Amino acid sequence: MRSLRDFDLKNKKVLIRVDFNVPMENEKIIDDTRIIETLPTINYVIQSFGKAILCSHLGRPKGKRSPEFSLKPVYEYLKKILKAPVKFLEDLTEDSVDRMIKELKEGEVLLLENVRFYIGETENSIEFAKLLAKFADIFINDAFSVCHRVHASVVGVANLVREKGIGFQMEKELKYLSKVVSKPERPFYAVVGGSKVSSKIGILKNLINKVDKLIIGGAMANTFLHAKGYSVGASLLENNHLDTAKEIMKYAKEQEVKLYLPVDVVVERDEDIMEIGLAEITEDDKIFDIGTETIKLFSHALEGSKTLIWNGPMGYFEKPPFHKGTVALARKIASLPSVTIAGGGDTILAIKLAGVETAFSYISTAGGAFLEYLEGKELPGLKVLKS
Repeated sequence: MRSLRDFDLKNKKVLIRVDFNVPMENEKIIDDTRIIETLPTINYVIQSFGKAILCSHLGRPKGKRSPEFSLKPVYEYLKKILKAPVKFLEDLTEDSVDRMIKELKEGEVLLLENVRFYIGETENSIEFAKLLAKFADIFINDAFSVCHRVHASVVGVANLVREKGIGFQMEKELKYLSKVVSKPERPFYAVVGGSKVSSKIGILKNLINKVDKLIIGGAMANTFLHAKGYSVGASLLENNHLDTAKEIMKYAKEQEVKLYLPVDVVVERDEDIMEIGLAEITEDDKIFDIGTETIKLFSHALEGSKTLIWNGPMGYFEKPPFHKGTVALARKIASLPSVTIAGGGDTILAIKLAGVETAFSYISTAGGAFLEYLEGKELPGLKVLKS
């Protein structure tokens, strides 16, 4: 894949697929991480006298114009932080696109309204892709987080544009992730949490072929514990995946991968919160976090790693006091001298809660794309850039 550095950008229209799917409250951005990470790419285009056209989604408006999903607040934010004129195109029609192309000058920035306001985006329609392609003498994808989507702004437009490549944020993302997928420095450990085994079957099976240790926490650990014969009370449980959990544990044993599960838990019982051993779980208990002994076990298990990846919290970390296990693990991982890579929205929030975001080697803003890449799948948004 070609890099942004490989192109002559002067007076060229550069359509950049960014990820400005940022959390908002009352039309205010509450976490600008994804915007900040794209600035090196945007600024490079501006400083090279190109015309930077920014294209993104926000939320899931399902092909309908919804004010709560407008990128207008992002436009207002960009006007404050960019040292260049910034324009906003509210409606993507043939006439408005043609008019804006004539008006846009080199060194200027144009933000397009949420592409998911148009059904053609998620359907990857050729008509919508052609409309976007009008903005692209060069197409640059700088949004790894959407590369698993076969959408018009990811795949469709890239198929129509000859000159295409990746931005600096994407380059950085692939540099770390490809190292993990191809030749990680060993020992290589993985921590996987979150709520469902079903959404991570592929990554768990693929990781067992790669890692030396696999630590499983969060609500998904309940399914593994129940598969081993423990009661998990009234906790979240995927009964239809008990055989899958058994298969994964059996496969890990065959591959001589050490697999770690919780040995104690924090439960809510009759509105009381208590830390108990696995054998003490009653039928009405709800597990919301890992216990002190599990924190010690997991922390000790992580010692000595050279490469470590983490995806998914250890419990219901959004609600204190159930954040303790996840925060403790985040701080432990951050203290390691290993190459530490974390990915996924909840994982990022947990790392920020622990106050250790600067201590990780790399934090990926991607969720689904992060998991599919680690699973070994070829992402359509990357494949099209190679053609």
